[in-house]
Amino acid sequence: MFHINLFPARQWLYKVNAQSLQSDAFAGFTNAAIVLPQGVAFATIAGLPPEYGLYTAMITAIIAATFGSSMIMISGPTTAISAVLFATLSDVAVPGTSRYVELALMVTVMVGIFQIAGGIGRLGGIVSFVSHSVMTAFTAAAALLIMVSQLAGALGVNVDQGGNVIERILRLSEHFIEINLIAVIISLVTLTSAVLLAKFFPRIPGFLIALIIGSGLAYYIDAPSLGVDMVGGIPNQLPSLHIPDVAFTDIGALAPGAAAIALVGLLEAISIGRAFAVRRKEEFDANQEMVGQGLSNAVGGLFQCYAGSGSFTRSGVNFTAGAVTPISGIFASFFLALILLFIGSWVAHIPVPAMSGLILFVAWKLIDIKELRHILGTRCAETVILCLTLAAGLLIELDFAIYVGVIASLCVFIYDSATPQIPIIAPIQQGNGQRKFRDVGTLASDLCPQVLIMRLDGPLFFGSVEHVEKRLKKIYSQNRRQKHWVLALKAVGKIDLAGADLLIKTIRDVKDRGGSFRIVAHFEPLIKSLDRLHVLDELGKEMLYSSKFEAINAATKDFDNHVCKGCLREMFVECDRLRDATE
Repeated sequence: MFHINLFPARQWLYKVNAQSLQSDAFAGFTNAAIVLPQGVAFATIAGLPPEYGLYTAMITAIIAATFGSSMIMISGPTTAISAVLFATLSDVAVPGTSRYVELALMVTVMVGIFQIAGGIGRLGGIVSFVSHSVMTAFTAAAALLIMVSQLAGALGVNVDQGGNVIERILRLSEHFIEINLIAVIISLVTLTSAVLLAKFFPRIPGFLIALIIGSGLAYYIDAPSLGVDMVGGIPNQLPSLHIPDVAFTDIGALAPGAAAIALVGLLEAISIGRAFAVRRKEEFDANQEMVGQGLSNAVGGLFQCYAGSGSFTRSGVNFTAGAVTPISGIFASFFLALILLFIGSWVAHIPVPAMSGLILFVAWKLIDIKELRHILGTRCAETVILCLTLAAGLLIELDFAIYVGVIASLCVFIYDSATPQIPIIAPIQQGNGQRKFRDVGTLASDLCPQVLIMRLDGPLFFGSVEHVEKRLKKIYSQNRRQKHWVLALKAVGKIDLAGADLLIKTIRDVKDRGGSFRIVAHFEPLIKSLDRLHVLDELGKEMLYSSKFEAINAATKDFDNHVCKGCLREMFVECDRLRDATE
């Protein structure tokens, strides 16, 4: 039974010290500045007033950081959830109206309940089906999507948001002649400043300084008069307790949409959390993160927040800015609240191109070029998974890329399970005088002329029996002289009825050819399955061994001594005894 960790922060509080607090405070302040235009934009996508995006960025981040599992992820409004929420509610109520807002808040509470239930039910195991290749590709696709989404702001043009990378680029190309050179200069100055500061002065607050440089340039040349957009005014009030005012009948109608949003949010959060945990070499508990995300939405829905999840942009800023613990997320919310209350008018003068230039740098840092090259240089299956996930994220939708990656990973897993390797092995002399079993190929000239030793590397079940049977037939066709077979099942965890039937058939075939068949197995559940499925009845319990050396020693007693007399291979320690017996 799953036990909810009511205070998971105890697992990282020991890392908190003066230096970590300084790093987290800096990362949190940078994050608060970054999320201002982002929160407004996401709320607009969701069909809600702009302040709801900022409220979500504050409340969700605090609760998810406190009760989640990720050390670096920052939660808040996201593009995918905003779009799914709009699609769910736009047919029920008019976006921006009070009823639409109430329904959005109720959906958020329901999303949180679904996610908490998933965490308690230990459904976090879905992350096991998201391979490392999927995570790398998903991160790269998200980074590229973020970069493309910021190009309009960096170039000073107004373009409709939404869609995949190609759609965004095509829309942007239609406004090429509208590019504002002043906006381009501001974004380039900010981006260049961020790059240079990160490279030559990594310990100073480069993000903040780069943003100040870009804003200072805009102020000096009076950028607004030259057509450069500013972040603009923001509300100066904090979220308050508000119970969603909906009818009971609305809850049933909202349930399917809430379940879909919950799933998308969990996939985002678990994917992001695991991706950063891998990069930082930290542990990540998917079930605990589900509970943390669920609490952030369930509570957030009561404080004027709409559904949120892990944010790639904000998490990337947090990671790059040097955050150490989840306290950076709490700092981010605290600074955002202060900005809303006291210096909102100053934030209104930050040029959009400067913000876009900074986010372009953050997105680029998210792409792990080295790991992409490593995956592309490994096995073909991982490359296919990476390319499919990346293509889905770039050409379809980012959240859909996760589904594509999971399905591709499952297909590879199923294929690998259905095509286990069956190498032929033999004891090879080591430098220390000992002998160890190694793969020796399939040609009879390299093997003992009387016994064939094989190892089944993988499961033996209904999905793999056809492949195993074909492989055994091929081995027999290439090695007809070896009448005695030894099959090691040490890599087989379980066996089903179809696998048992194949073993029984193989045992009978070897016996019909005048040979003997022995099985090596020491895993107790496997042995019980062999007995229960009547394999041992056909084999004979005396032909079951716990080690290959014991099985070979027993098999040599069935050898034809005249064949051993003319053999010079010295493959087994028993060979000398067998030759002596013929003299």
